[in-house]
Amino acid sequence: MSDELAQPIPDGSAANTPAAEAACDAGPDAEPRPDEVAGERPAGWRAAFRAMRHRNFRLYFGGQLTSLIGTWMQTVAQSWLVLKLTNSALMLGVVTFANYLPILLVALFAGVIVDHVDRRRLIILTQALLMLSAFALAALTWTGVVRVEHVIILAAFNGVVSAFDMPGRQAFVVEMVGLEDLPNAIALNSMMFNAARTIGPAIAGFLIALVGIAACFFLNGLSYIAVIWSLFAMRLATRTNEPQSVSMLRRLREGAAYVWAHRPTFYLLVLVALNSGLGVQYAVLIPVFAKNILHAGARGYGLLMAAQGVGAVVGAVALASRSGTARGLRENLTVGLFLTAFAIIGFGVSSSMWLSLATQTCVGAGLINYMAATNTLLQLFVSDELRGRVMSFYTLSFIGIAPLGALAVGYLGEHFSPEAAVVICGTLSLACALILLTRLRLFAAAQAGVEAAQVVSAI
Repeated sequence: MSDELAQPIPDGSAANTPAAEAACDAGPDAEPRPDEVAGERPAGWRAAFRAMRHRNFRLYFGGQLTSLIGTWMQTVAQSWLVLKLTNSALMLGVVTFANYLPILLVALFAGVIVDHVDRRRLIILTQALLMLSAFALAALTWTGVVRVEHVIILAAFNGVVSAFDMPGRQAFVVEMVGLEDLPNAIALNSMMFNAARTIGPAIAGFLIALVGIAACFFLNGLSYIAVIWSLFAMRLATRTNEPQSVSMLRRLREGAAYVWAHRPTFYLLVLVALNSGLGVQYAVLIPVFAKNILHAGARGYGLLMAAQGVGAVVGAVALASRSGTARGLRENLTVGLFLTAFAIIGFGVSSSMWLSLATQTCVGAGLINYMAATNTLLQLFVSDELRGRVMSFYTLSFIGIAPLGALAVGYLGEHFSPEAAVVICGTLSLACALILLTRLRLFAAAQAGVEAAQVVSAI
């Protein structure tokens, strides 16, 4: 794995191809649909949603969208609850720190487990645990005994569960759609996530004003039923898991060796760590902007979060509609990260609700293009036996510096000003974008190597 261009290529095993899934999904008397026949792909506007031709992905999309709407409702309600209990920007950072720290400690070991267990069963378990956590927070809030300590403890518990859930879901996508439709499925997955970001915060803002915070937590708990049901309803080809003949530490070293040796993967992960851990942590202060700078209250906070989701949905639809060319992926990386950086800086200097909504929309559009392109490249570079471990590194990169970043942003917002803290975050994202420009040729060479290896394997 020392040669950057001769890396493991995603295998085309029969268990992961669309044709195999179609055969698995079909009943004894069912005829395969034309768009599920290997070698045929939908054209026109349907190409933007081609991953939807897979029944399992349609089930997952509907269930996960419902669950994520509830998750975003809880995210908004939880931040508002902490602000109501403490009126402290620093405590918002502490809660975020408590949520991220367990992921930082557990994620790499979780990736080893993801590579050696039934991923569907793992996701069902993690979703059930997150559901119980939401109901617990709802009960504490409804009874009026909730304290910020309770929120911190439950945030930490959710972090432990998410350390397994996040890489598990990322690695599970290829089992639903196969390699051919993987880029489109990732784009649609991002669109789903951000559609929920649009709907959930808006609903939460109105629910908080009308019936209180606890309702958001309770509805989030109920929403997990949808995704758990969708996972049980899937029909998947049997996936044979390699027996655990070597230690977990050795498995972990194998994943780390791949990431270090494959420099395009290494640089992608480093930039994700810097941007997500420092630049994007400006979001910790959005409740402070809504309450103290824009004077928009809980509804305004919900609208600010929803605006970012609107931008992300628009960006994801555009992303899914493209052909997914090698050059296009690199353009999504650079344009998306530059747009994100400038929009964060704009949000930091804005004192107008309308301008703040516009900049939040641009952050959403830019960030979705950058992150989806990164995710796609990482999964196209790696082989399936390492996929869970590499996606756990991706999770770690996404989360890694974030606990410290959240604390730092909260500290700057508390002791200097929220505006200055957000501008600093945007400047750090801009620095990441400039570094990215210097590595584009490396990514292009790696993509060319992958395409060449796929051609050879097809002969």
